Amino acid sequence: MSMQHILSGFKVLDFTHVLAGPTATRVMAEMGAEIVKVEFPPLGDISRFLPTIVDGRSAYFVQQNRGKKSICVNLKSDEGKALIYDLIKQVDVVIENFSPGVADRLGIGWDQVHALNPRVVMCSISAFGQKGPLASLPGFDYIAQAYAGVTGMIGEPDGAPSLPMLGLGDVNTGVHAAAAIGFALLHRERGGLGQHLDISLLDAYFHCHEINVSLHSLTGRVPTRGGHHHYAVCPLGLFRHGDRYVCIITLDNQWPSLCKAMGRAELGSDERYNSNAKRVERAPEVIALVQSWVDAQASVESIVATLAEHHVPCAPVMSIADVVNTPHMIERGTVRKISDPKLGEVNMPGMPLRFSGFPTNIPLEAAHLGQHNAEVLSSMLGLSPARIEELRAAGVLHANPAT
Repeated sequence: MSMQHILSGFKVLDFTHVLAGPTATRVMAEMGAEIVKVEFPPLGDISRFLPTIVDGRSAYFVQQNRGKKSICVNLKSDEGKALIYDLIKQVDVVIENFSPGVADRLGIGWDQVHALNPRVVMCSISAFGQKGPLASLPGFDYIAQAYAGVTGMIGEPDGAPSLPMLGLGDVNTGVHAAAAIGFALLHRERGGLGQHLDISLLDAYFHCHEINVSLHSLTGRVPTRGGHHHYAVCPLGLFRHGDRYVCIITLDNQWPSLCKAMGRAELGSDERYNSNAKRVERAPEVIALVQSWVDAQASVESIVATLAEHHVPCAPVMSIADVVNTPHMIERGTVRKISDPKLGEVNMPGMPLRFSGFPTNIPLEAAHLGQHNAEVLSSMLGLSPARIEELRAAGVLHANPAT
């Protein structure tokens, strides 16, 4: 289904796989860009085999690759490479997330791409960047997270670090990449040439430190894991009620309101607690005060209702089952239900970028491996059906409808 959107008319040649790169092109597909996903035979993107799989179809792959056209080309053949070179001349963006050096060895590095199409924007996504002492190391999301000092900030102070069970780094890096691509295209449209963008998980992760780095630089302190409570703001943390938790955050302007909500209005101006710095110094006392009030309440819902009435930021800690059934999430399309030929109806995250002049959550489908070989090569390169069949018979093109 063709639908005009903010990136309609822009063409992207996508050599990415798994998550960080596909996130960037997924966001662009949601904004109307034409994404031609280049996969290699015989299996294509390895995420086609990641869970959850129904009837040979990966929900992981579908989530990240809806709205993209798939061509499957043997890039090690001269004819396959010629096809890719011809496509590079036709597109606005080339994006890859191989390990540094692999694109060059495949003949699709920046020098080759720029020579073929000086106006093209090329984005290279990697764990550690294209240059530097760590650049050649293999890496995934959690590897970059560990190097970025992020893993070391998650978990109990006296326990082991913990891993978040979601793709924070890959998705965050993919959105960083999409933003950089958009600005590079803006520069090009204003008369500039193409750019090579070096986007790394390490840089994107480290970018998320809002306090830790400057605190260490200015004080020499080494920030450590805070567990259920933040080390620099108090109260800011998770408070237990029965077998559930509620998150409460109170800055200086909200502290008096929290005290009123707890029925302890006098604490709002108490010299021991009337600034964040003082509360941090007395964190165990403050946390115990709040926890005592939480313990006395009837339910997490009543806690949230009382604090909301007093304009104190708070939230129940929700499971995925809770979230996907929350009316706000459904109404906004933050949780969206898609229909897939093999998966059937399935909930997935919605498009997070919203534009007043364009629709959100446009209907898109994920392609099976090589589904658009003929369409792309005929529409973009003018190849005849007979020539496309010759390339298929010669093993240059591949398809697998089972995926």
